[in-house]
Order: sequence, then structure tokens, then C-alpha cells
Amino acid sequence: MQSELLLIIVGAAGILACAYALFNYLSVRKLEEGTEKMSDIAGSIRTGADTFIKYELKIVGIICAVIAAVLGAVISWQTMLAFIIGCAMSASAGWAGLKIATYANVRVTNTARTSGDLGKTLKVALKGGSVMGLCVAGFALIGALAVYLIFGMAGGQISNVAAHVEEHNWLGLSAGFTMTLSGYALGCSVIALFNRVGGGIYTKAADMGADLVGKTEEHIPEDDPRNPATIADNVGDNVGDVAGLGSDLLESYVGAILSGVILACEQFLHGVYASEELLTKLMLFPVIFAACGLIGCVGGIAFILLKPKLSDKPHRELNAATWISAGITVVFGVILSYFLFRGESESFEGLSFRAGAFSPWLAAVLGIVAGIAIGFIAEYYTSYDFKPTKRIAEASKEGPALTVTQGMANGMISCMLPVVVLALSLFGSYALAGYYGISCVAMGMLSFVAATVSVDTYGPISDNAGGIAEMSGLDSGVRAITDKLDSVGNTTAAIGKGFCIGSAALAATSLMISYLYGYLPEGEELILNFVNPLTLCGALVGAALPFMFSGMLIEAVAKAARKMVDEVRRQFREIKGILTGEEKPDYKKCIEISSRGALKEMRLPCIISILFPLVTGFIFGAEFVGGLLIGATISAIMLALYTGNAGGAWDNAKKYIESGGLEGHGKHSPAHDAAVVGDTVGDPLKDTVGPSLDILIKIMSTISLVAVAIFSEYNLFGLLGLS
Repeated sequence: MQSELLLIIVGAAGILACAYALFNYLSVRKLEEGTEKMSDIAGSIRTGADTFIKYELKIVGIICAVIAAVLGAVISWQTMLAFIIGCAMSASAGWAGLKIATYANVRVTNTARTSGDLGKTLKVALKGGSVMGLCVAGFALIGALAVYLIFGMAGGQISNVAAHVEEHNWLGLSAGFTMTLSGYALGCSVIALFNRVGGGIYTKAADMGADLVGKTEEHIPEDDPRNPATIADNVGDNVGDVAGLGSDLLESYVGAILSGVILACEQFLHGVYASEELLTKLMLFPVIFAACGLIGCVGGIAFILLKPKLSDKPHRELNAATWISAGITVVFGVILSYFLFRGESESFEGLSFRAGAFSPWLAAVLGIVAGIAIGFIAEYYTSYDFKPTKRIAEASKEGPALTVTQGMANGMISCMLPVVVLALSLFGSYALAGYYGISCVAMGMLSFVAATVSVDTYGPISDNAGGIAEMSGLDSGVRAITDKLDSVGNTTAAIGKGFCIGSAALAATSLMISYLYGYLPEGEELILNFVNPLTLCGALVGAALPFMFSGMLIEAVAKAARKMVDEVRRQFREIKGILTGEEKPDYKKCIEISSRGALKEMRLPCIISILFPLVTGFIFGAEFVGGLLIGATISAIMLALYTGNAGGAWDNAKKYIESGGLEGHGKHSPAHDAAVVGDTVGDPLKDTVGPSLDILIKIMSTISLVAVAIFSEYNLFGLLGLS
């Protein structure tokens, strides 16, 4: 009865979030779009975004169908269906975010135009972003609940785990509940990977093409309607920073939650603890804690949106939404932990729960604190309110070379403190609650994901609003409001990326523990032997993989951007009336170039990330892949932090100069031109490479967990007696 009651809370939280998202969506749609020109521009952006995402989902749909068929044939039909549910939830979150962003952008512009009030404009942008945030968490929880109810409870897979009944398929491979959960997580990961990579290539190709020719060569303003790439640039904000973001963070959220459920099952099956009742509770805790966090986020977002008047300090209001959400989550979490685990102290033997019933909650709180700390660190290194970004702006007075150099130094230095925070939270969670605590700290970090995504999505909506203001020829006061919101959005985006990579590192560690349980014999100590040459070789190759993956993405952006630059130059050269405003540019041509480039270039990096652990596993075996996962995770954490923070700082250094922060060096000055170059260098780093790396390590961990039962037994080195 207790389990059913708690699962009702999960379902209610998911429905509440989706209902509030629908309410906010409809309230945004009721607002006026503004002038006819504003409406036309917004319509072009909406059409371009819809067209791209439909083509992308067709390609991804074919790949997902192949993966689903393989899972059904090699693992189980339950894993296949769970994978399809994961794909559907992730794609739906991206689609919902895309729809609201392309409706909210012009309404933010119009609110700034008609009210001239920063607080009112902020409220519209945040309301639009909240639709995305609430849908991400709501869809993720509803999908997880469906898998839990359909396959776990109705299908009897949970009772099989409790009874130590091993489910095997026709190949003799494990096909139980952990595989079904892994299938759901894998479905979310595959969609997230393609959305992030495809959207990232699209948006940065368009952005670089618009900046390099329009701003640097022709010295026309950003988002000037005379720039042929400007509509494509605004479309890119939606497909990359909204649809890609939604799928990405839904995947992170699901991975963090399910890593705990999977680990609880594996520990029970390997005799770490023996209580069936405790098994049920440990499987429920991550899902219900996430539901508590979602309820907290509804409260935090509603508190800000229902305030009669917001201040002219966007950062303070956005931080308040996050803090309130996190605070409510902490309070609900302690109640949940006490309610679930009281009286279970005798069953905790083997789990290392050093704080008794409150051990999982304390580990989750560590994750919340770590996430907020990483956010503050990202803000320090990327916001132009602080010295690091101001130093980049100062360096721009000496030219683009020093701008790039200072930004690189800033990004590299910024890696240390977040990693120290991650290390402390990882060790602290293990000290509090053993291996299960590691999964709890990851889940805690993303427990209030609806608030962080809402704040993150507000950024690209505000960026689009500024573009529409510029293209519509509105007065400078409107652009001043949207630029202020956009600048804060760059910082919130860097904070969101910090959350992503931090939670990815912790979730990947938890999945790694389950991976070891997946092939080590029962009773054997849970150790990955680094003295083993195969493990060491795997770690070396794994450390290089994120660099190769990142290089492929940057090259893909460069290829697509080069075509965009050529097209923009051609139009300026051949259509003589563009710069004088007598003729309109051919926006559709630029949209087509970005779309074709992104769809073509995204395939190889995505397919490599999916196949790499499988191919190496079937050649070298489980020890090699274990080393591969560790090397890739450590390397990807550093690269993601570096690229995200360096790119965000370059962008805000440019905005600092544009806002008049560097005395005597405003727009179109040599310092501004240098800052634009720095921003252009940072674009593919912060919006393509960084966000894709956290998906890389989680999709590799999930695929390895699904396949380890096969390649640990059947691999080339094993057959040749070399392992």
C-alpha cells in the first residue's frame, strides 16, 4: 500500500507540472505579437525551426528504429518498448520547448516595446522558459513511472528481482528490470545526442556566418535585417539552445534518477543487502525524491511568476526561483527519507548508511549544494560583473589574438573549482551512504531541474527577442531591455551546462558501479584493476575519445559555417540593394545551408559515440571498456567545463563592450571587433562541444551497461586467450 501511495505522488507531480506548463503556454499565446513586421519575422523563425526539427526527427527515427529492433532481438521486448518510450519522452520535451520558444520570443519583444519595463519583459521570458522546464521534468517522470508500472509491477520484473529470479532471453543473457530501465535511459540519450549535436551544428554555423561577415566585415549591427544569415541565426537559437537543451537535460535527469534504481537492484542481486522491503524502498526513493523536487519547482516558478511586480535585476529574480525550488526540495526530501527508511536500521548492514534513515537524503542534499556551488563558480567565470570576463574585454584592446588567449586561460583555470566540488560531493556521498549515495548525489543535483531548465531556456528566448527587435527596426530602448536579459541568459546557460556535466559525471560513476556488477562474479570484490594493461589501455583511449569527438564537432561547425560565410558574401556582392535596404536578402537560402550542413555533419559523431563502446567491447572485453569509461568521463568533464566557461566568457566580454563597460571602446571599435572574433571562436565550444560531452559519457555508460553481459563473455581477445 505504501508503494502505491508513493507512486501516486509521482504521477500527481508529473501531471501537475504538465498542467502548469500548459497553463503558462496558453497565457503566453494570449499575448499580442506586436506589429505586422514583428509577426512576419517571428513566423519565419517558427517555420524554419519546425522544418529543421521535422527533418532531423525523421533521420533520428530511422536510427532509433534500428536500435529498437536490435534491442528487441538481442535483449528483450521489454527493453525495446522502454527504449521507444524514452525516445518519445525526450523528443516530446524538445518539441514542446521549441513550440513555446518560437511563440514567446516575439511576445517578449512586444512586452519590452509596449511597457518599457524590464521586470514585465522578464516575466514573459521566464513564463515561456517555464513551459520547457516543467515539460522536461514532467515528461521524464511520467515516462519513468510508465516503465515502472507496466514492466516493473504489472509485468512482474520487480517481484522477480526480489525473488532472485534471473530473467534470461533466448541467448541466455540477462533481460530483467535493470535492462528495461537501461533501455528507457538509452532512448532518452539517443534523442538527446542527435538533438544536441544537430542543433548545435545548425545554430553555430548560422551564428558564425552572421557574425564573421555582417558584424566583422560589413560592420552592421547584430541581427540586422540586411544580414542574410540573421533569420537562420535566430532559428538556430531554438533548435540548438531550446530543443537540444530540453532533450539533453531530460536525458541527464533520467540518467541521474535511474542510476540509483539500477544500482539498488544490482546491490540486492549481489547480496550487498538482503531485505526485500528495503529493495522496494531504495528503488522508490530516487523517483519519489525527483517528484518532490518537481513539486518544489512548481512552487518556486509560481512564486516568481505570480509576484505583482518583478525587479529590474533579472539575475536576482532567476536566482530566487532556483533557491526556492531547491529549498522546498530539501524539506520534502527529509520528510520522504524519514517516512521511507525509519525502522530499517537493521537492514542497512552492507550499504554503509552512516546516518541511518537520513543517509540517502543527506547525499542528495550534497548534490543540491554541489549544483548550486558549481552554478556560482560558472557565474563568476562567465558573468561580466566579475573580473575574469572583464579581463577578456580589456585584452580585446590589444587585438583578437590576446582576446582568444585570455579567454582560453580563463576557461582552463575555471575547471579546477568545479572539479574540487564534484570530488568532495562524490567522496562525501560515498562516506554517508556508500555506493548508493553516489547515485543520490547525482539525483539531488538535478532534482530541481525544472527550475534550472526554465531559467536556462529563458536565455535563447530573450536572445531571439533582441533579434526580432533589431530586425523590426524598434527603438534602442527595446533592444537595451532584451540585451540585458540576453546577457544574464549567457550566464544562466553556463550555469546550466555546469549542472549538466556535474550530474553526468556523478551519474556515469553510478552507472559504472552497476557496470562492474554486471560482469563480475557474485561475491568478488568490486574493483576495476588499473594495473591490468587492457584497463589502462582503455583509459588512455577513453581520455582521447572526447577530444576526437569535440574535434569532429568543431570541424562540422566550421564546414557548415564556411558555406554560410560564402553565401552571405555572395548575397552582399551580387544583390546590390541589400546594404542600402532597397532589397531583401534571401533568408531561406541560408536556412537551407544550415539545415543541410547540420543534418549531414551530425551523423558520424553520433554514430561513433554509440558504436565505440560496443565495438571495443566485442574486441577487447569488459576490462578495456571499464577503463574506456573512466578515461572518457574524466577527460569529458574537463573539456566540457573549459569549453562552456570559456565560450560564455567570450560572449559576455563582447556584450560588456557593447554595453559601454569598456570606456572609449564601444560597438564597431577595434576592441569590439576583437571581442566578436573571441565570441565566434567560443560559439562552437560553448553551444556545440560542451553540451554534447555530457551526453557522450552517459550514452557510452548506458550502452556499456546494456551490452556488458554479452561482450564480457564473447569478445575476440577472450577467444584468443589474450585477456
